[in-house]
Amino acid sequence: MRILIVDNGFIPVHLYGGTQRVIWGLGKELAKMGHIVTFLVKKGSYCDFATVLHIDENIPIVDQIKPQYDIVHFNFQPERIEHFRLPYIITMHGNRNDTVQLDKNTVFVSKNHAQRFSSEAYVYNGLDWEEYAKPDLGLKRMYFHFLGKASWRIKNVQGAIDVVSCMKKERLAVLGGVRFNIKMGVRFTFSLKVTFRGMVGGEEKYRWLNGSKGLVFPVRWHEPFGLAIIESLYYGCPVFGTPYGSLPELVNSDVGFLSDKGKVLEQAMVHWDQYDPKNCHAYALEEFNSKRMALAYLSKYEIVLENRTINATNPQLKEVQQHKFLHWE
Repeated sequence: MRILIVDNGFIPVHLYGGTQRVIWGLGKELAKMGHIVTFLVKKGSYCDFATVLHIDENIPIVDQIKPQYDIVHFNFQPERIEHFRLPYIITMHGNRNDTVQLDKNTVFVSKNHAQRFSSEAYVYNGLDWEEYAKPDLGLKRMYFHFLGKASWRIKNVQGAIDVVSCMKKERLAVLGGVRFNIKMGVRFTFSLKVTFRGMVGGEEKYRWLNGSKGLVFPVRWHEPFGLAIIESLYYGCPVFGTPYGSLPELVNSDVGFLSDKGKVLEQAMVHWDQYDPKNCHAYALEEFNSKRMALAYLSKYEIVLENRTINATNPQLKEVQQHKFLHWE
């Protein structure tokens, strides 16, 4: 099958690159299966297992795609999609808070994500674990970590800091943020129990994850999926977060604990060593790998190739969220 994967980012990923990391793994798996994969991405991108075409920013995306592909996989909803004639699906990776109708061929990234838009169509993200350093699951664990864009207040890095600051002997490594942050309204974190590492990637990120007692992830929005969760689990880290969005699906009682109360999370984190790093690792490895994701997407491709739509009706947000931040105390 000739498959075109479209995204408005760069590949390969060097630091965080959430969506781009996912589509890289997807394309790689599809190529291994014998499919002919092409990426349409931003100029400067390159790849050794697929053809790369560069987006012309002056021309609508749909007008740049030639009729030589069996299926086109968009990772955002492009303008003028109603005029597009090739079979296609659209993966929605993020959230929106309005009642705009989405395309009938929209696929979401978790069950909760789909349900909030009156849909049942979702594919869990998966990663190519072969591109990650092998974890040392017997390594001594020295601190907790936060992983994500700390400048996004919905990610609630302050909540993670507050929880760990209340624990007598614990420390927190913030991966994805800095101590002085003007994006959050000129904020400076004084606590010496917190280490800020900025946007880390590659071997440096793997080392920090491998030495952690657990991910502190008290997000205050409905997380669509959360790559930070599965990356942390892969390195043997249990997850301590809030019960929003995809988290109840991804974080079961064997690999973490969820609460919207900091004190309750703190009490659970005291017992971090009751979670088996080998179990956390095996769970991420088996459930959230790129091959499993690719097979799930192939089943979605088959639906549209049969001239059916992914959803019977246009997905639409069930309820507009009136408050920016979900409950946390």
